[in-house]
Amino acid sequence: MNQVNICGVAIHNFTMNEALVRIERFVLARQPVSVVTPNVDHIVKLQSDASFCGIYARSALVLADGVPLLWASKFLGTPLKEKLSGSDLFPKLCKVAAQKEWHVFFLGGRPSTAAKSAEVLKARYPKLMVSGTYSPDFGFEKDPIHNNKIIQMIQDAKPDILFIGLGTPKQENWADKYKDICKVPVLIGIGASFEFVAGMVKRAPVWMQKAGWEWFWRLMMEPGRLWKRYLVDDMQFFWLVLKQKFGKL
Repeated sequence: MNQVNICGVAIHNFTMNEALVRIERFVLARQPVSVVTPNVDHIVKLQSDASFCGIYARSALVLADGVPLLWASKFLGTPLKEKLSGSDLFPKLCKVAAQKEWHVFFLGGRPSTAAKSAEVLKARYPKLMVSGTYSPDFGFEKDPIHNNKIIQMIQDAKPDILFIGLGTPKQENWADKYKDICKVPVLIGIGASFEFVAGMVKRAPVWMQKAGWEWFWRLMMEPGRLWKRYLVDDMQFFWLVLKQKFGKL
């Protein structure tokens, strides 16, 4: 498959439609796979986190989440076709699921957000079959009883796609560790997408998304939580791209 290297991370160079077709193949194949959507934060983490790198290496599909990755790919001479964020992929894939009669399960988000997002999407796509929703308590993955309860819920629900909104790298870790035991064909980490769809967190206006300023919007919405990530940690990304451009990475 066509891939673009950004700071050592191999990203599949797909349009949204091409990604949806690829995911449909995974659903039909019935062999559990995980899909990741790297953004600037992921790229920076992957430079020093060997465990996270292993998860990426085992992922079946790696899709570019964020306009800065498109800018970087163009600067490096290997332009990506399209931004494919989890927040964009989530509703579009639910639309396809409704058309194809696939079952979906929503795991994660703040209390009640997974259930609320299911209500919103079922109203939008009446044929969407949501086989389950669950917003676990913080730290559930460290509690074997709670974690096993969630796995059992998913096994009983038998979804075709499991959307996981637990934040990075927790959602990617969980999907990679439990995809085989859950027996779900496709597991996708989607970050704060449940909150966006449920209307509990307002997403940036479309013009800001297209201009690459969605990060700034999110920073304004949650400055206390996100300032270090965006203004300190993620600044390393631009230095990494420069190093790659001049053969130093």
